[in-house]
Amino acid sequence: MGAGGIGGIVAGTLAEVGAAVTAVSTNADIRAAVARDGFRLREEGEDRAVPGRVVAAPPPGERFDLVVLATQPPQVEDAARTALPALADDGNMIVLQNGLCEARIARIAGAERVIGAIVSWGASMPEPGLYDRTAMGGFTIGRMHGDPDDACRKVGALLEAIGPVAMTSNLLGARWSKLALNCAISSLGTIGGERLGPLSRVRRVRRLALEIMTEVVAVARKEQIRLEKVAGTIDLDWIALTDAEKKKVGSPGLTAKHALLLAIGVRYRRMRSSMLAAIERGRVPAIDFLNGEVVDRGKLHGVPTPVNAHVVALVHAIARGEERSSRALLDKLFDETRAP
Repeated sequence: MGAGGIGGIVAGTLAEVGAAVTAVSTNADIRAAVARDGFRLREEGEDRAVPGRVVAAPPPGERFDLVVLATQPPQVEDAARTALPALADDGNMIVLQNGLCEARIARIAGAERVIGAIVSWGASMPEPGLYDRTAMGGFTIGRMHGDPDDACRKVGALLEAIGPVAMTSNLLGARWSKLALNCAISSLGTIGGERLGPLSRVRRVRRLALEIMTEVVAVARKEQIRLEKVAGTIDLDWIALTDAEKKKVGSPGLTAKHALLLAIGVRYRRMRSSMLAAIERGRVPAIDFLNGEVVDRGKLHGVPTPVNAHVVALVHAIARGEERSSRALLDKLFDETRAP
């Protein structure tokens, strides 16, 4: 469900290894491009085309073992409702969206049919039917509660065609860690309007990212979440600013945290915010599923989240056409979020 950057790479790669894949997209240009030229996959300098099937809606009467939800978060619930009649009785829905979408899909399909998948790679769709993998990586998958089961392992084996798969018994902890990263990377990329590489070289941007993630970690702790390392390496409990670091301009600890963000920027230097792409296509950005989720839950727990709140307001202003993505807008965010 969904044939944008991530969905196109998943559908095309699975079709390439022999899976019986039907992709669903409401975009007529994507359907026409894939019907004409196949899924055109661009990965590490290699271009290839894979014949594929993209339709406007799940074909009546067909049943599927697996529904892959690959829309943007604002469309995920509608996508799940649309796909549910086509899901086999013993089938599963796998949630690829950023944010905390598994609970939303569980209310539609039942928790026992929901598998969460945290995506640690990037992709874009420069034009309909052309899918550019902008960062390598794999998946972390698991059930909403408990240990991964046979269905998770079967899905994991399928997804290995795309990238390495790790299993988790703490999906929520992994989700919150990825949420912290997305709240910084995707949102600041939307406000700045550039790819991650150039933005990560700006110290002010890295400081904003640290402050955003620190607020997310504070809310997660109130939610009694045990955070997992993102992609097995990024420790959100460590990267969150201490009280002393919030007041300092520089320290050995801060230097190490900035260095880690620089390394992330190098690894994902070609990644461009999917929220910005959504805005450019006239779609609703996923900000309320990311930073907005943190702000709302912070209010419930009495945890201040001023930087995330400013980010939400700016992204909505960009979507309304009241602001334009730029480094100057990032400077405005930085200046407006300094403690008086």
